[in-house]
Amino acid sequence: LVVEGNCWPWPLLFRCMLRTATLCRELLHRSPKLPSPAVAAVSLYDTSFRTLAAPSTVAGCLLRHLSSTMSTFDYDMFVIGAGSGGVRCARFAAANYGMKVAVAELPFDFVSEPKKRGGAGGTCVIRGCVPKKLFIYGSHYREDLHHAEAYGWQSPGELTLDWQKLVETKNKEIRRLNGIYGSLLAKANVESFEGFASVAGPHAVAVNGKTYTAKNIVIATGGRAFKPDIPGVDLPGVITSDEALVLPELPKRILVVGGGYIAVEFAGFFHGYGSDATLMFRADLPLRGFDGSCRKFLAERLAAKGIKVRPGLNPAEIKLGGDGKTLFVQTKEGPILEADVVMFATGRKPNTLDLGLEEVGVEIKQNGAIAVDEYSRTNIPSIYAVGDVTSRLNLTPVALMEGMALAKTLSGTPTKPDHTGVPTAIFSQPPVATVGLSEEEAASEYEEVDVYESTFTPLKYTMMLPSPEREKAYMKLMVDVKTDKVIGVHMVGLDSAEIMQSVGVALKAGATKATFDSTVGIHPSTAEEFVTMRSKARTIGTGVSGANGAS
Repeated sequence: LVVEGNCWPWPLLFRCMLRTATLCRELLHRSPKLPSPAVAAVSLYDTSFRTLAAPSTVAGCLLRHLSSTMSTFDYDMFVIGAGSGGVRCARFAAANYGMKVAVAELPFDFVSEPKKRGGAGGTCVIRGCVPKKLFIYGSHYREDLHHAEAYGWQSPGELTLDWQKLVETKNKEIRRLNGIYGSLLAKANVESFEGFASVAGPHAVAVNGKTYTAKNIVIATGGRAFKPDIPGVDLPGVITSDEALVLPELPKRILVVGGGYIAVEFAGFFHGYGSDATLMFRADLPLRGFDGSCRKFLAERLAAKGIKVRPGLNPAEIKLGGDGKTLFVQTKEGPILEADVVMFATGRKPNTLDLGLEEVGVEIKQNGAIAVDEYSRTNIPSIYAVGDVTSRLNLTPVALMEGMALAKTLSGTPTKPDHTGVPTAIFSQPPVATVGLSEEEAASEYEEVDVYESTFTPLKYTMMLPSPEREKAYMKLMVDVKTDKVIGVHMVGLDSAEIMQSVGVALKAGATKATFDSTVGIHPSTAEEFVTMRSKARTIGTGVSGANGAS
């Protein structure tokens, strides 16, 4: 410890030495194959962070070493699924807590298929957050160049798009990231298996025709896109988000069915690249479950940009036209919509198909998700689950948090993932970002809430002539009158995700309206609006007569 240059207080260091010496004597007595005490102590050194573990952790690691030497299991932890949550859990358990860990994942492919195709990195890296965001970045350039004319820039001719180059470049980057995930596991000494894995017992995992035992099993298989069970979904050109990211050519007309995150994001970037985009959903507004004012504002902005927004419609059947290309979508309500490509984004299903969970008695919810407790444990004590397969809060950063918390829990430090106050963003055009309660939730949960809001044209766009498509921003802040705490913040507009990340920290720390008011704004910026809101728009809550949420 001294050689490594650690500056522990001497009483703490002495206590650790006594505890370590006692444990080492017991280990040497009970396990002849154990390395010398010096080697055992050095092996506890955390090479990732170049720090020494606390005395209690040192003792815990030695005890776990004794347990693993006497264990009859092949692994301390076997993770099924190498997506965000699974990889984080496996890496932390192996590198930080000295566990023997294995991970199984399907062979890599850009389009997933149950039991056959997947890849390290999972949905987020291969066919979700990352490639989607890359496509969104690219889709803005045409609009940006148009806006540049207001600042004196002139282009020599019409801008053209090489869609094949876009897809090829994106694919190259995704393959690179997929390789990095494999390297991260290898560097953490996690053993990787490529193939379909299933649970063969409370402590057994079957993969590639062999069965391995593990003290604990972690299911981190995520979710998958699906098409509804209606006639015509197997026709050429009827796709999900998986296929949309590898289309061989840009569709002239695309109909996106759905009103959630994925639907509004994909409709936005296809429109940005030049497709005639239609967004069809069954509700009256997109983004069900989000703040009502934001939903209404976004629907108006999508239409203003040129996306055809068709609310209140449900697909009943899809037929192929006589030209062999045009798809006709018959809705239950009557209207027929035409498109060259129909993309379904009507939700995702947990990946629990044929995992053997029911056979060992794991409780599965009605929607196919794995039921877990606050520590991510199933009703079978040795089987755990993290990420989208549990359908708690289906966001990549949440899966990462759950994976880290579970690694700590299984190392001997029970840790609950905290699902409260999670900020999130929808990268629609314009983007939406939020943290805390919606106005509807606040109105039903609090006695009295003051609502502050503002709608304006950001400075960047004031140089452009007034028009329906000129960008606008909407911002909302809600305050519990009794405590002065800010309980919800929402924004629709440029840079909303970047702004909301910092606001999320403030709310997590319990910031009050007085805190916001006393903070000096950065000028000129859109973000300063959150610290300059002084006049409330309305008061809502259970104690306010006639107040029932956003209008």
